[in-house]
Amino acid sequence: MTNIEKHQRMANAIRFLSMDAVQKANSGHPGLPMGAADIATILFTKFMKFDPTRPNWPDRDRFVLSAGHGSMLLYSALYLLGYPDIDIEEIRNFRQLGAKTAGHPEYGHAAGIETTTGPLGQGIANAVGMAMAERKLNDEYGSDIVDHYTWCLAGDGCLMEGISQEAISLAGHMKLNKLILFWDNNNISIDGPISLSDSTDQVARFEASKWHTISIDGHNPDEISNAIKEAQSSDAPTLIACKTTIGFGSPNKAGTNGVHGAPLGDAEIAKTRKALGWKAEPFEIPSEILDSWRLAGLRSKSERNKWEKRLNGLETDIKCEFERRIRGDIPKRFDKDIHAYKKQLIEDAPTLATRKASQAALEVVNGALIETIGGSADLTGSNNTNTSQTLPITPDDFSGRFIHYGIREHAMAAAMNGMALHGGLIPYSGGFMIFSDYCRPSIRLAALMGIRVIHVLTHDSIGLGEDGPTHQPVEQLASLRAIPNLNVMRPADATETAECWQIAIESENMPSALALTRQNLAPQRHEYEKFNLCSRGAYEIAAADDDPVVTIFASGSEVELAIEAKAMLDADGHPTRVVSVPSFELFEKQDREYQSGTIGNTPARIAIEAGIKQGWERFIGNDGTFIGMSGFGASGPYKELYEHFGITAEAAVEAAKEILSSNTPQDD
Repeated sequence: MTNIEKHQRMANAIRFLSMDAVQKANSGHPGLPMGAADIATILFTKFMKFDPTRPNWPDRDRFVLSAGHGSMLLYSALYLLGYPDIDIEEIRNFRQLGAKTAGHPEYGHAAGIETTTGPLGQGIANAVGMAMAERKLNDEYGSDIVDHYTWCLAGDGCLMEGISQEAISLAGHMKLNKLILFWDNNNISIDGPISLSDSTDQVARFEASKWHTISIDGHNPDEISNAIKEAQSSDAPTLIACKTTIGFGSPNKAGTNGVHGAPLGDAEIAKTRKALGWKAEPFEIPSEILDSWRLAGLRSKSERNKWEKRLNGLETDIKCEFERRIRGDIPKRFDKDIHAYKKQLIEDAPTLATRKASQAALEVVNGALIETIGGSADLTGSNNTNTSQTLPITPDDFSGRFIHYGIREHAMAAAMNGMALHGGLIPYSGGFMIFSDYCRPSIRLAALMGIRVIHVLTHDSIGLGEDGPTHQPVEQLASLRAIPNLNVMRPADATETAECWQIAIESENMPSALALTRQNLAPQRHEYEKFNLCSRGAYEIAAADDDPVVTIFASGSEVELAIEAKAMLDADGHPTRVVSVPSFELFEKQDREYQSGTIGNTPARIAIEAGIKQGWERFIGNDGTFIGMSGFGASGPYKELYEHFGITAEAAVEAAKEILSSNTPQDD
């Protein structure tokens, strides 16, 4: 039985740190931490496996606060447990510029923050990915090395977001029994009672998705403990539906939306102190309560020591491989294998769609790296993300390396984030580029967190043909390029595709998106170059025979058109150079001298891309000509579509000649 008085005082430490920090910041969400404090206290002090002195211990339990607006719940717990990154000054500086205690938890700010949350529902899918990673690595290394739980705390809003259904149905199907989700069922959103907008039977919904469910009083410590024990013995993921009161303890605001997203106010905090018998001043924790929390923080230290002994007892090569994967380092053989493959491509000169070239490059990648884990949103045969090494993962067999995500693009992208955050795996997945819009919130968060996930986005333009404008990306490339710290790469042939895969794999601190064609492309690189030219972002792929007067910039499938236009212009006495532009982002990382030399100063500058113009001004300036799309596509064979929309080599030639003609001095 729980010592109720001690438990309440420990839980109240979370409540008052949270309400005092929100009050000092004059901004924040005190209601969730006050309502979920009992859950957090039992979980962190009695069940979770972690060690604040070694916060990145690979076999620690993971905790995801999907309801990220309740961030003070997490920050309070980390401070109370003794995590060095969160001291009392960080609590005082909640939501202040430069503080580790941001408005919503941000990965990388402090140890113990396992993921960035705030956009509701994302954390649930992150937790699903973490649980999948645990299960996969457990299959590889055994329970002596990988054996931990993933815990998630979600609110009503998280469960309303569509991503939650994608995530929970995937988790139920995959039988992720070491995933335990607490639903903070407080029946309140910002607008008021949940009944204003929703009447879903959430427990029935989880049960329909093959979850084990338990319903409890979220303020009863014994019910919380018993529910956790029951969940840990389940053969399915578990929902613990915790009936709570938002803003618990507040005499006038508990149970109302008034405590959801605003400070309580000094007067109400004073009344809450009296109601809960809390006599300590703001940001002060009585020593006996803090000591109890700190002792709880050290509870798993001996277990970590035993784990380290087991790790050190492994065969040297297995131990080193595990540690390398957790660090995120790439094996030395990868670079050698990629160079050998590039040499082979120059010899073979294959004409391939870049989606097929990607599959061929992946055969090399997956052969060199055992940590890659692929997948597709029910488009495996179209995205070509499977290789000979990637047998499917099934609910009862995690020995494979390929996940059939089903038609769940949003959860797929967020689960990949969870896998990358867990460590030990490099996730990649496939989808149509048009459906990157479904993935966008998760891609943005990956970029914000600076994590290595790779999105293979095929059917990247009107070149996909007959499926028509609903499936033809027009604005998606520009939209993805607008996301900071996302490397968007659109290769022109098989060699560029291999180089883009190399860049993606070696980019440890940023996600990548590969835009790939459905239609076949002829090889454009004809000589082996050891240096990765695509890493420059843009480079001269075809030089002029004389002083150039025309520069044509292009990406992906349109490089082929640029080369054709160059041949015509050269024949007409207009020396032309072609610059392949696989990545705007990588080009911006080059020094100014390289950028200026690559862009050049020819009188005529043309850009060709089967998408919208946005971003190409960087290369052609305001006076250059863009050949691409200005509206949506149409249904028809792709070659006819290129003609219909004027994306042709002839159009580039005509544009160049017009510019050159206008720049030619006229005789008097």
